[in-house]
Amino acid sequence: MTPTIADAIAQLETTIPLSKAASWDAVGLQVGDRGAVAGTVGVCHEASGEVIAAAAAAGCDLLVSYHPLVFSPLRGVVAGASVAGRVFELVRGGVALYVVHTAFDVAEGGCADALAESLELIDVSGFGPTWPSDAAKIVTYLPSDAVTVVAGAMWAAGAGDVGGYSDCSFTIEGQGSYRPGEGTSPLTGTVGDLSSVPEVRIEMNAPQSRVDATVAALVAAHPYDEPAFDVYSARANAGFVGRIGSFNGPLSQLQQHVATSLQTDVRRAGDSGGDTLRVAVVPGSGSSLMSAAASAGADVLVTGDVSHHRANEAVERGLVVIDAGHAATERPGIARLYSLVSTTFDGTVDLTHLDPTPWEAE
Repeated sequence: MTPTIADAIAQLETTIPLSKAASWDAVGLQVGDRGAVAGTVGVCHEASGEVIAAAAAAGCDLLVSYHPLVFSPLRGVVAGASVAGRVFELVRGGVALYVVHTAFDVAEGGCADALAESLELIDVSGFGPTWPSDAAKIVTYLPSDAVTVVAGAMWAAGAGDVGGYSDCSFTIEGQGSYRPGEGTSPLTGTVGDLSSVPEVRIEMNAPQSRVDATVAALVAAHPYDEPAFDVYSARANAGFVGRIGSFNGPLSQLQQHVATSLQTDVRRAGDSGGDTLRVAVVPGSGSSLMSAAASAGADVLVTGDVSHHRANEAVERGLVVIDAGHAATERPGIARLYSLVSTTFDGTVDLTHLDPTPWEAE
């Protein structure tokens, strides 16, 4: 049976969970019908006009893009040389658009890992937490024999996912006290009398978009006539948008290696001695993570889109910056994205060669 767009998305999310995307980002299905077929899938760096035309010509039903197309609300969808015009062409061509961006940056084996590997860094770890936008924590208290039923209802409503794991929760035993008032129907105890009973506190994460459904499921499954529960906004389950590792060689060798590996011109601010360097990498625009890179012990930050003032700031604090360009630092990840999608879907159309950089080589 030919998979639907929804089926394809579910497959992709097993390795690129959108729950890890940055709070400011626009990821997921941006154009299309979840119920439509996904017989042919294409992969691109960015949904440019050229890419969209090529996807339609190749008969793509779904286009998996690294960069988002729509970042701001559209007032209309009309033909023309604009974001709205490209949305129009996608709809007219019957091509759905699904975006992974920072969810893929932070994913295991994703864009940040691919960049670190392309530069042959060793002893690599993450830095620069990227906080999801809609994290919440839901807590309730109940008898131990009701935990399985209530937890199951909450999971079914959309709570308890942590990255690629599902049905996650935490429980701890304690003692609950209450005095039932007139008109209540206590499971244990007598109206008017103070009761103290063993209870279990259970808590689990949920996206804000599933809080209402999860609370409704909790109340419906709970054995108490008046369940106690709390909902907290949370900063939870961050991914790491950067990677830091060691490079065996002096700075001049690293600079040349970056240019050769990424096949791009580079520029450098600052200097550093030594034959082994701690190198932080951030695909795309990573100058906002200079402080995080320095705090993680980096001698050098490799990224793109570094401004004059950011470069001066880095030099003043003793951090070398190698600017290899926005698209170039993402290209190893884009190749990895195509490899991942093509092993998941037969006949994947490779549109990653249609590079989005507006800069012309000298």
